[in-house]
Amino acid sequence: MKTLIDHLAQYAAYHRDPRNIHTHFVGVPMIMFAVVVLLSRPVWWLGMVPVSPALACAVAAGIFYLRLDVRLGLVMSALLAAMLAGAAAMAPLGTTAWLAWGLGLFAVGWVIQFVGHYYEGRKPAFVDDVMGLLVGPLFVVAEWGFALGLRAEVQHAVEQRSGPVRTRDLRQTA
Repeated sequence: MKTLIDHLAQYAAYHRDPRNIHTHFVGVPMIMFAVVVLLSRPVWWLGMVPVSPALACAVAAGIFYLRLDVRLGLVMSALLAAMLAGAAAMAPLGTTAWLAWGLGLFAVGWVIQFVGHYYEGRKPAFVDDVMGLLVGPLFVVAEWGFALGLRAEVQHAVEQRSGPVRTRDLRQTA
């Protein structure tokens, strides 16, 4: 199994332009929440617990993240739990409203992603490795942590493999 550094470095190699990384801070959570919303139906009840395809996927993703890194896995699990709660509130909406939210967030999130990759000048990571779809949200959380000065050892190891984020003067290229 690949390590946390393996996954983040491979994903980071496709994300060295700061404008692309910033679009991911918006687009990735939108896409992730959209998927949770779209998988929030149907709902079955096991006693007092609502069970949906979203819950099954969130549990599987949470286990994946926890196996890679406990601290980041706990953050990802908390974010998934919050998204599950939000999606559970949207699941009872009428079908049109539920689909509009899910598909709308999904489409807008991807538009934002592709704008970022236009700046990057490189295709999204998932085109070469479908695991990028699961690693993307983890990358966003890790990048937020790095921006806050957390997990410097992870950031250093990732940048050793993928290179640093480009720091050119963005005013000249915009």
